[in-house]
Amino acid sequence: MKIAVIGAGKVGSALGSGWAEVGHTIVFGVRDLAKAELKALCERTGSKAALAADAAREGDVVVLALPWPLAENAVKSLGDLRGKIIIDCMNPLAMKDGVLGLERGYTTSGGETVASWIPGAKVVKTFNQVGAEMMTAGHRFKTRPVMFLAGEDDAAKATVGQLVSALGYEALDAGGMKQARILEPFAMVWINQALFRGLGRNWAFGVLRPTN
Repeated sequence: MKIAVIGAGKVGSALGSGWAEVGHTIVFGVRDLAKAELKALCERTGSKAALAADAAREGDVVVLALPWPLAENAVKSLGDLRGKIIIDCMNPLAMKDGVLGLERGYTTSGGETVASWIPGAKVVKTFNQVGAEMMTAGHRFKTRPVMFLAGEDDAAKATVGQLVSALGYEALDAGGMKQARILEPFAMVWINQALFRGLGRNWAFGVLRPTN
């Protein structure tokens, strides 16, 4: 599968690297093709880079891994995405009164907002619930961690679920895109524990099931 990863920061680099390692073809969509870090990333992963709109046109799946303040203009500049599977792994983070929080939520969500920017695309919200370091680390756990996903198209969610599983996570369907309203605040639980409560970044959420 050819996956266009829009953004080559920590999240985009992690996901692209992980999927390249399991055999997918990765094209990183960026604004600046001349960055040394990007060239090193492509060389390390056997991937290529292209301008963001060109990458999106190539991808069977398009992954949005952008800082939220830049997301709207960047997503709207990708061209016609109707019919494409879009993975939205962004959280609408913003500083409020000096505290990191969500810029929107509860009555709407970043995922719903993204879907409104690209009508006709099959948007799936996932990979927003852990930090970049853990996104490809599912195989390191004794019990598989979980990654929830939300979206309106069941076939798209099934495809994205396979990509989630490829990185070692159990994909759990949370329902329609409206459920991004709980998945984005859920991400704040990880951020709170990882950054502010001393747990660190080396963990993920899991579901424990009884043995009998």
